[in-house]
Amino acid sequence: MNIPAAIVIFTIVWWCLFFAMLPIGVRSRWEGEGDGVDGADPGAPQDPNLKKKALWTTLVALPVTAAIIAVILSGAINFRQ
Repeated sequence: MNIPAAIVIFTIVWWCLFFAMLPIGVRSRWEGEGDGVDGADPGAPQDPNLKKKALWTTLVALPVTAAIIAVILSGAINFRQ
């Protein structure tokens, strides 16, 4: 396996996990203490914590990607046939 293929696998895994983590811990504007920004949609997240979620996604995506690459390199799954 070459480096670009590993980067592509990591990118796909990262985005899948990131979209799965987005709704975790999100409180909408009407659930929070303050009223938020004037004119904002009531269902918009009050504080989405995107930096924290991106960090956690990266920390989870690294071992998942390593496991996928290990399975591919071991030959347990052959993509050539």
